[in-house]
Amino acid sequence: MPDIQAVARQLAQAVKGYSADYIEARLEESQRSHITYRGRELESIGQSTAVGGNVRALVKGGWGFVSFNELNDLPRRIELAVKQASLVGREESKLAPVEPIVDTVAAEKDSSLTIPLAEKKQLLDEYNDIIWRTPKLQTSVIAYGDSHKKTIFLSSSGSYIQQERTDITLRLTAVAAEGGEVQQVGLSVGSRGDFSSMQRLHQEVEEMARHAVELLSAPQIKGGEYTVVLDPVLAGVFAHEAFGHLSESDFVYENDRLREIMVLGRKFGSRELNIVDSAALPGLRGSYKYDDEGVSATKTYLIQEGELVGRLHSRETAARMGEKPTGNARAISYQFPPIVRMTNTYIEPGSASFDDIISDIKEGVYAKNWLGGTTAMEMFTFSAGEAYMIRNGKLAEALRPVVLTGNVFTTLNNIDAIGNDLEMNQGGGCGKGMQMPLPVSNGSPHIRIRQCLVGGR
Repeated sequence: MPDIQAVARQLAQAVKGYSADYIEARLEESQRSHITYRGRELESIGQSTAVGGNVRALVKGGWGFVSFNELNDLPRRIELAVKQASLVGREESKLAPVEPIVDTVAAEKDSSLTIPLAEKKQLLDEYNDIIWRTPKLQTSVIAYGDSHKKTIFLSSSGSYIQQERTDITLRLTAVAAEGGEVQQVGLSVGSRGDFSSMQRLHQEVEEMARHAVELLSAPQIKGGEYTVVLDPVLAGVFAHEAFGHLSESDFVYENDRLREIMVLGRKFGSRELNIVDSAALPGLRGSYKYDDEGVSATKTYLIQEGELVGRLHSRETAARMGEKPTGNARAISYQFPPIVRMTNTYIEPGSASFDDIISDIKEGVYAKNWLGGTTAMEMFTFSAGEAYMIRNGKLAEALRPVVLTGNVFTTLNNIDAIGNDLEMNQGGGCGKGMQMPLPVSNGSPHIRIRQCLVGGR
């Protein structure tokens, strides 16, 4: 395999010799492994290595992009990207200015590379055996993946940044069925390279499978408006899916209606509500030191004290909207150009305990975990993985999973209590523009929402 550092040094000199407003390149070397079970059977297992890169050129406001998986004839790749850009460019090129950076960023703790694939499979065999001890199961899915990636970013303005990172994910699902009824429960975990977070989940896996069966006989709630309490997982998903995507500035810039709604300074909640996106937090799956345009990671307040104060940017969207870049341009691999993406998105903690939050609810719903959902502009529909009635300030009977529907801005304004127990969920992945699943994390404390629409019988 070619030495990507030697190739990168040559490329760093080459990109300065072409007629373009700006040129950047990204080289990538990766190692991956995956293990997948469907039902009782091992479906797929393997390891792979890959090397590749891309060149992106900007000419008169138009971009050209070329990706490749052979590190030869790089001048031709640059020429092609410049030619593509010159064919579409018709206006002034706009990029928010950033200082050139030269830096090397080592990977954080990485135990996954030292563990043989057979040992990883043995652990998943144990989890699969636990799942299938449970009666009334119809099927199950286990999906494990890890990757170690070295990237080198360089630009015609003088940046040269080498970064390494590891990402590990494990997702398990148990599906139970009886008499035409089907229920499922999932468990997702992830880390930045610490394989121990995948281990010692035996009890959680057993509870997951058992709960899927228990849901077959759980009652279904009567549909209507309730006071709803979300756990940190579901509240974090709400912050990411329902609001976070609306804060990605390419959505705002390209959508007239969204520009009218997402006006900086507009009130969207109480003074206690703060929503943040930050890649600068250490150790999380959405964290990094520099994004894929060579911009330093930042902590960006999206909502602060209930007021819309910021949004997420690439260098281009920041320039076009007259705002500062936030370091949120990300690409899932060298095969794609960077686009505006979230990193670690969360609601900051408040002061209430969980008991405080539910204490004055006469009849409400406690919704936990996440099965799935959809968003369309400001409207959302989410399926909770677990649900319980709240009666007279206490948790009561388990329910079948509920569906929550509403307008994100109305819902933000209806948040009237925020817990003191922030948790970050590391098991997710984000999809946008055919690039998925991008490593992210999201989180929240418990939150309470008045007049939330709950689907039921």
